[in-house]
Amino acid sequence: MKSRPENETRARGKGGGADRARSEPAEHYMPAEWEPHAAVWLSWPHKRESWPGIFERIPPVWASMIRALRESEEVRLLSASPDMDAEIAQTLGGDLSEVRLVRVSTNDAWIRDYGPIFVREPTGNGLALTGWGYNSWGGKYGPWDLDEAVPGRLGEVLGLPVLRPDMILEGGSIDVDGEGTLLTTESCLLHPNRNPGLDRGEIERRLSRYLGARKVLWLGEGIRGDDTDGHVDDLTRFVAPGVVVTAVERDTADENHAALGNNLERLRGMTDAQGRRLEVIELPMPEPVFHQGQRCPASYANFFIGSSVVLVPSFSSRRDEEALGVLREAFPGRKVVGIDCHDLVWGLGAIHCVTQQEPVPAP
Repeated sequence: MKSRPENETRARGKGGGADRARSEPAEHYMPAEWEPHAAVWLSWPHKRESWPGIFERIPPVWASMIRALRESEEVRLLSASPDMDAEIAQTLGGDLSEVRLVRVSTNDAWIRDYGPIFVREPTGNGLALTGWGYNSWGGKYGPWDLDEAVPGRLGEVLGLPVLRPDMILEGGSIDVDGEGTLLTTESCLLHPNRNPGLDRGEIERRLSRYLGARKVLWLGEGIRGDDTDGHVDDLTRFVAPGVVVTAVERDTADENHAALGNNLERLRGMTDAQGRRLEVIELPMPEPVFHQGQRCPASYANFFIGSSVVLVPSFSSRRDEEALGVLREAFPGRKVVGIDCHDLVWGLGAIHCVTQQEPVPAP
């Protein structure tokens, strides 16, 4: 994400989607995204190389997201300078209501992947931040020093402890149900460009200890155009305990058809940490999106669940309304809002990639 990716060979993970429950108690746990938020964090876009030739179209997309999100919760927005503050205010038409600007510099805008993952303590009402290692999706785009420092900076801003699991992990590579089940992919977490010294078992142990994952569900490959080696937030998402939506490509000639079909079959055979067989809801893929001849990782699964709204990427596709309908049924108590991401996805990510939720402390 975020300049042009080089061609690279993916290393397939071993195994066929096995999942195992862990009995040891977790020290902390990550709430589900649909649980109430204190705020949502974004970082203002500024790296022109991430959207070559169309960068001017990108800040207005942020403005559209912010206007929808602040109906749901406070928006906390990383800004590097007073000049950037002024740009933000101008793009939002001078209306900064429910927007808090936080002075933190970044290399790029993909806060889902380098920002802190908020976790709750096992007892009491406290929150902590997990500062996983970050290496720009396997060392693809440098520099990333400012991005990697964001969890520590936000720990200082919020006065919260920062836990350091000593493992590379991007937020978009996982999804949780808040009840001990975590979804991820072999193609990303087992890729040698992340944690070559850690095997599957040790990765699962750290996910258990720091995120409360008592059971890890492993999917296979990601979608074409995805430079993250297969982030799960383009594939399959929890929408309720025991319920997932998963991207499917019905066109058998499309290069995503086989990989998404394999993930669908795996999901149909899986149970969660509570022993429930997953309810699997199919979510269509949009028609392919290309920029400058390159296929982009356009997926409706890259939505963000706010406290009272769900932001869903749209792509000027005939399938947009069908996907929005599926997600309206999945989130009957929330307003489902489509955000035009045809340009945003040229940065090789969409709404979930640029947002990170901060949960409220446990009641």
